[in-house]
Amino acid sequence: MTFVPTVLFVCVHNAGRSQMAAAFLAHLAGDRVEVRSAGSAPADHLNPTVVKAMREIGIDISAASPKILTPDAVQSSDIVITMGCGDTCPYFPGKRYLDWKLDDPAGRDIDAVRLIRDEIEQRIRGLLDELGIPAQP
Repeated sequence: MTFVPTVLFVCVHNAGRSQMAAAFLAHLAGDRVEVRSAGSAPADHLNPTVVKAMREIGIDISAASPKILTPDAVQSSDIVITMGCGDTCPYFPGKRYLDWKLDDPAGRDIDAVRLIRDEIEQRIRGLLDELGIPAQP
């Protein structure tokens, strides 16, 4: 049985950055990584500009919905990647934490969101390299 790492992406509203990151990782890693995302103060729905920017590159996240961050989600993940949730993310010893400084797409136009999207994709590809998991085409 091959080890399948669990990666949790966390931001405040779980409506933009963390959703894009989760979608990229699921798209590029397939079933070789378990992917989760959550927010410390989840929004009611995804940022429509984020949904549009992801659809442009063939990834449909329109069915996703923001989820609340729980201590259990953190505890059951191998890698926790925060994106501006500050001190609200619970800390558990032995977990690997990464903090990705990324602009918040909230209130941004499509051009700005595309730049954030593309930076997230590069970080996800780097994470896959680090984990020794080749990206799917």
